Amino acid sequence: MATTGDLKRQFEQAAKDVQNLPERPENETLLRLYALYKQGAEGDVSGPKPGFFDFVGTAKYEAWAKLKGTDQDEAMQKYVDLVKKLTN
Repeated sequence: MATTGDLKRQFEQAAKDVQNLPERPENETLLRLYALYKQGAEGDVSGPKPGFFDFVGTAKYEAWAKLKGTDQDEAMQKYVDLVKKLTN
């Protein structure tokens, strides 16, 4: 298992790598990336849920909320693994 410092570096690199994906992933994968990134970077979901007509914001919020209680290191590792899968 990677140390927290190594994992943090891998997480930050993955966040850069995801910007250069060869093709845009489907929306479900994009939401998963967003939620794992937010959980890894900030922990459990916070702030008010976006308004009814903010469909994208609501989808992002709900995807992140599903990860509530997930350890930040675990979320970072899953994010790194998903980005690796998408870039290979």
